[in-house]
Amino acid sequence: MTAMTALTALSAEAPSLVQSVDWLAIAPVVITAAVGLVVLVADLFLAERHKPVLGWISVAGLAAATATLLPLRAGDRTTFCLTGDPAACSYVADRFTLAIQFLVLAGALVTALVSVTAVRDTRMPAGEYWFLLLSSAAGAALLPASRDLATLIVALEVASLPAFALVGMRRGNRLSSEAALKFFLSSVTATAVSLMGVSFVYATTGSLHLTQVADRLEDVPGQFDTLAMAGVALTLVGFAFKTAAVPFHFWVPDTYVGAPLPIAGYLSVIGKAVGFTGLILVTVIAFPAYSDIWGPALAVLAALTMTLGNAAAVRQSADRPNSAVRLLAWSSVGQAGYLLVPIAAAAYSDRDQIGSTVAYALMYAAVNLGAFSVAALVARTKPLHRISDYRGLYAERPLAALSLAFFLLCLAGLPPGIIGLFAKVTVFRSAVDAGLGWLAVVMAINVVIALYYYLRWTALLFRTPEGAQTRTRAPWPVTAAVVLTAITAVVLSGAPEIILRVTTGSLFAQ
Repeated sequence: MTAMTALTALSAEAPSLVQSVDWLAIAPVVITAAVGLVVLVADLFLAERHKPVLGWISVAGLAAATATLLPLRAGDRTTFCLTGDPAACSYVADRFTLAIQFLVLAGALVTALVSVTAVRDTRMPAGEYWFLLLSSAAGAALLPASRDLATLIVALEVASLPAFALVGMRRGNRLSSEAALKFFLSSVTATAVSLMGVSFVYATTGSLHLTQVADRLEDVPGQFDTLAMAGVALTLVGFAFKTAAVPFHFWVPDTYVGAPLPIAGYLSVIGKAVGFTGLILVTVIAFPAYSDIWGPALAVLAALTMTLGNAAAVRQSADRPNSAVRLLAWSSVGQAGYLLVPIAAAAYSDRDQIGSTVAYALMYAAVNLGAFSVAALVARTKPLHRISDYRGLYAERPLAALSLAFFLLCLAGLPPGIIGLFAKVTVFRSAVDAGLGWLAVVMAINVVIALYYYLRWTALLFRTPEGAQTRTRAPWPVTAAVVLTAITAVVLSGAPEIILRVTTGSLFAQ
């Protein structure tokens, strides 16, 4: 009886290990993953002629997952929290999380629309393709909500591992196999380095939750200071790799060229969002105590990344095979440099500067996916992916040409692409406000350099075509992707305050 009394008293004093799960908060991730499993199982029972239905199931699943963000728009939900410290949670659905999840799921939806035709025409295995795409999207949607280092790394790998297979999905294609292998080896190496960094941080702080790590890094014993600095630096490597920041960019051009075109667009937007999201979470939330280390490092990386990316894009020859994809690849490296600027600025001022990166990422996602959608349309009749293949596109496909011209002007930051200009001004202002005048100057120079190759491609669209034009009927899913991204870009250019409402002020749960 005494033992029972003591056990009862102990149970009353100990915190409960039973947690309630906020299913609405995790619904976007759960729905995406569940639909992926449904597609994988359904593939076993469907006849080959019915396999296209898997694509439409995937499109519907991604649309449903995106719709579940609407009831979460207040952005104040948490789940999987420590019973002893309710402020330390593994999953947080704040404004930052919802903005990035919208980018990821809407971007994956556009990718799926473009992929419906690509999977059928190239005879890629439908079940595997859609399962891998949905799995990667689920990992990418989980990452912005992750608030401990273990979940961050797991989400990063769930988003990345299916992407390796998707890049190499074109069986028998040498470029595809080479790209997948290069992407895999370099990514695994970067992840191993990040895991070592996480282990150093854990050894120093005794915690993996970002808020607890931040508190304990404020007062690190002297004998552990070097270990903590090494952990911070190594942890950032894996996320810098995903952002394609110099010198971790070398995999980008060959991977984009070797991958199926919809997957190249997916990597340029969702893959990049994964890297920047992880980088923001570990720097701004977990490692503010070491901002004097990562701040200058990211500022230098931003300058190098935008400069090298734009310089390589300028050098692309219009008649070289795959030059259009390579130009978009190097352009994405240059854009990554702009995206790094507000993160570096957050080390010198306050973390609300991160809103500039989110605003730029939302703009970039719409217009870059739109550019890849037009490229997928042109590739149906001109599969060499040369920039010169776009000469006279306006005479052949006026809607596609006007859409691509608008996307390129948005990327260049020129009217009528007001949203691109707005995003660049926002990033430029974050550098100036943080006292990084030299970085603002470097950015301004690079914006001018980028004008050359964006305008050169734009002008080519309206020149007189050479030879007879081969016009085929555009598949409606690809047309829908082009129209959807074009409408989004036009609406945001006319009303940039839509993005401002999302990205101003504090994005993180307090």
